[in-house]
Amino acid sequence: MTQHYKTLPSAPMQKGATFHKPRQALPENVSPDAPAIQVMTDFKVVTAYTIFPLETIEAARAKMIHRGVRMLLAVDDMNHILGLITATDLTSEKPMQVVRTQGIRHADVMVKDVMTPRERLEVLNVEDLAGAHVGDVVATLKAHGRQHALVVEHGQDGAQILRGMFSTSQISRQLGSTVETAGVARTFAELGAELGR
Repeated sequence: MTQHYKTLPSAPMQKGATFHKPRQALPENVSPDAPAIQVMTDFKVVTAYTIFPLETIEAARAKMIHRGVRMLLAVDDMNHILGLITATDLTSEKPMQVVRTQGIRHADVMVKDVMTPRERLEVLNVEDLAGAHVGDVVATLKAHGRQHALVVEHGQDGAQILRGMFSTSQISRQLGSTVETAGVARTFAELGAELGR
């Protein structure tokens, strides 16, 4: 028996047409006792925004503003993570130090010059978040004096895959109070013990 297919109707695309952007529906309000996962940006649900290390920091700033984010992953052409750059990096002393030491214009400072390289990034394991609370994440961010914490899972080959991230700005919105992260940095091993409690 032969299947007969029909032509579907089509129409011109209208001016002003846009497209769906993935959005994660996080709870509007959480307490410090809520599950940690309720404040994690999940990269299985929303897009992780990236930039190349040889792009300028002005391009990074423009991308952050356009995307409404405060962090970009610096990647190579295979999407391997080489580091990350935050809005804080752009407004810190780092760009001016590069201008002075390299004798270049501010407009020529590149992402690679001010980003935190992969070798200096520490990550949380998504499996360790089971049973962890929002308060545990806040304590972790404070202990490291950081605004972001990356979360990884492991592929079948054991390689790390960035699963998501925690952000003080996101957590502050959901808690309804500002999360200050100026604190004494400690190792993730010590913090892992706290998360395990």
